Amino acid sequence: MLDIGVNLTSSAFDSDREEVLSRAWQAGLTALIITGSSVEDSVKALQLSRRHPNCFCTVGVHPHHASTFGNKTLTQLSQILENKQVKAVGETGLDFNRNFSSETAQVHAFEQQLQLACEKQLPIFLHQRDAHSTFYPMIKAYRDQLPNAVLHCFTGSKEELFDYLDLDLHIGITGWICDKRRGEELQSIITEVPLNRLMLESDAPYLLPRNMSPRPKSRRNEPAYLPFVLEKVSECLALPAHQVAEKTTKTAKVFFNLDI
Repeated sequence: MLDIGVNLTSSAFDSDREEVLSRAWQAGLTALIITGSSVEDSVKALQLSRRHPNCFCTVGVHPHHASTFGNKTLTQLSQILENKQVKAVGETGLDFNRNFSSETAQVHAFEQQLQLACEKQLPIFLHQRDAHSTFYPMIKAYRDQLPNAVLHCFTGSKEELFDYLDLDLHIGITGWICDKRRGEELQSIITEVPLNRLMLESDAPYLLPRNMSPRPKSRRNEPAYLPFVLEKVSECLALPAHQVAEKTTKTAKVFFNLDI
């Protein structure tokens, strides 16, 4: 299995990051994509990727941090993107749910990173929450110039899913699908996603799969728990887990251009 989105730079892993990685390999994961969410965070993600052969990373500014996107940011991101361990631009997009940065700042930072992904001809790792009406036309305008794009941690409606599939976007599925209450709609529409568009991710330390029993006392998610996401996805698709693991891993390797 391949985890396409883990926030391994999070302070939640400061006390046992190496052990977390060890448990991931023991659980059958073959590679991790470490998410970059700011310039500083992207540098840390790159450093981790350099130390661990089966770790790679994305480089970008999350919409929560869009207000920090200044004149130097694009130059800094562009320089970090030159490293071979970097496999995508992002995490970038729009989040109008919490609005930790203004909508204007988010749109500016997102557009700058869309242009950067087109310039570098790298895939883009996308975030969208409660912003579809603004997000969709923006990604649509750049889609023909982008080599690939994945909507990370998809939690939207059937209509939104069809919009993104029409743009030939990949779809990232997290432990959200394991939640009986919040994940009910996602469980019913995941059958609409072709296997060559589907990828799995932990989004650790967030979104602990709720089909775990017993759940860790810390409530902290980690990549080693990705098999529980696989289990639920396989159940929803009515396919053997080994087949879903094989297909989603192959899809992820092609998407991120991984020769492993």
